[in-house]
Amino acid sequence: MAIETGLPAPDFLLPDDQGSMLSLQRFRGKPLVLYFYPKDDTPGCTKQACAFQDAMPEFAGMDAMVVGVSRDSADRHVKFKAKYGLAFPLIVDGEAKLCQAYEVWKEKILYGRSKMGIERSTFLIDAQGVVRRIWRKVKVEGHAQEVLAALAKL
Repeated sequence: MAIETGLPAPDFLLPDDQGSMLSLQRFRGKPLVLYFYPKDDTPGCTKQACAFQDAMPEFAGMDAMVVGVSRDSADRHVKFKAKYGLAFPLIVDGEAKLCQAYEVWKEKILYGRSKMGIERSTFLIDAQGVVRRIWRKVKVEGHAQEVLAALAKL
């Protein structure tokens, strides 16, 4: 099933950095910003995570939750969160099942070589679990503010 705005978001049940099992159902009743990023503690991913962290008061003011997703291990997530003071959950998607469900697991070409990886993407999901906005191939600069602006229109 293709993921599109106006349709229910794919559900999931995966561990976060603390070992808690998270599901889409757990966030019902609140808007959810679900963002996918390639790798913990790399320049673009760090900048993106810190931008979301810096905007947490605004997200909280709109009663919204922010959750990051990558294929990194829980241990890597814990270190990444501690290093940058991140206060939101990071989901461990080791087998890329959630990445595939949200269609962010893509072929990438780097230095002429093809490999599979996460396409930086963000999904704004409303309190009823419906996808309201999708950003693909995210440019990190200004993205958190763009997400906040879209959230304000829900």
